[in-house]
Amino acid sequence: MPAATTCWSKSRSSASWCGPGARSQPAIGDPAPQRSRRTGHRLWAGRRGAGEETGLPDRSPEFIEAISRGLSVIRAFSPEYPSLTLSQVAQAAGLARPTARRILMTLQDLGYARAEDGYFALTPKVLELGTAYVSSLGLWDVARPHLRDLVSVTGESSSMSQLDGPDIVYVARVAVPKLIALRVDIGTRFPAPPTSQGKALLAWQDRDQVAARLTETSRSSVVPVGRWEQEAFFAELDQVREQGWALADEELALGIRSIAVPVRDDSGQVRAAMNTTVHAAETSVETLVGEHLPRLQRAAAAVQDDWARWQALPSDSMEAADRDGGLPKAQRATEG
Repeated sequence: MPAATTCWSKSRSSASWCGPGARSQPAIGDPAPQRSRRTGHRLWAGRRGAGEETGLPDRSPEFIEAISRGLSVIRAFSPEYPSLTLSQVAQAAGLARPTARRILMTLQDLGYARAEDGYFALTPKVLELGTAYVSSLGLWDVARPHLRDLVSVTGESSSMSQLDGPDIVYVARVAVPKLIALRVDIGTRFPAPPTSQGKALLAWQDRDQVAARLTETSRSSVVPVGRWEQEAFFAELDQVREQGWALADEELALGIRSIAVPVRDDSGQVRAAMNTTVHAAETSVETLVGEHLPRLQRAAAAVQDDWARWQALPSDSMEAADRDGGLPKAQRATEG
């Protein structure tokens, strides 16, 4: 079976994903989606089940179906649909109503979900599931002071992301109060190719590996406004690898312009990317590259140095560093 080509519509009047992760988006001028008077959120229109998985290899004998179903219920919720009825959860997760109900009741007993007026919603406790991964890497503790310093100088938001399949997932972020087209929080995911961080992460991977990633289904609800053919995209990745940084100019959404650099671990492998994001109407590409890029590169280099030191620590020192603000005592003394 030939691999499908992943691309995006270049037209500004409509956006369509023409790969296996196909999603649709209304054209400009189409009626806006209706919203609930009770919650203000978009009304449910039905969507592909979060539990429907295609093209996956045979399950391992150790595969636990109950855990898979529980995670499908959690993934049924999204920024567009933060509150769902039992029927909606069952549909989104691809489960029978009784199964979905038992899972929701379990999540509610554990504090990960709540119910009100016939609707279910996740609670902030769900964040523990994601932050456990970030904390295990030490990335957030290490990156946080450098992101804050960078933002204090540029006055622009800065983030760090990692790859998850065909998407990037935000693992650290320091934002400034500016009005942009997309909301971004830790845990937010976007398709990787139309983002500067995605390009910075993909550029150092084998092209067959990149192609395989892009045939997977994106789990982001965002449809990019740009479109590129795979060969041209690979040529851009070659350029990113040569110059050491990546630019995304209103490719993910109108008005969003960003620049990113890779962040390497102590072995030299690219494990994350850092970016600076600006509003296209306020900051030109020339300013982004000429002024913000050098600052971003210095901040990323500082993160790499601190992360290498963090990874070199024995486990007991890591725990002490976490309690004392993310750096070992000797290093805090030299930096204080």
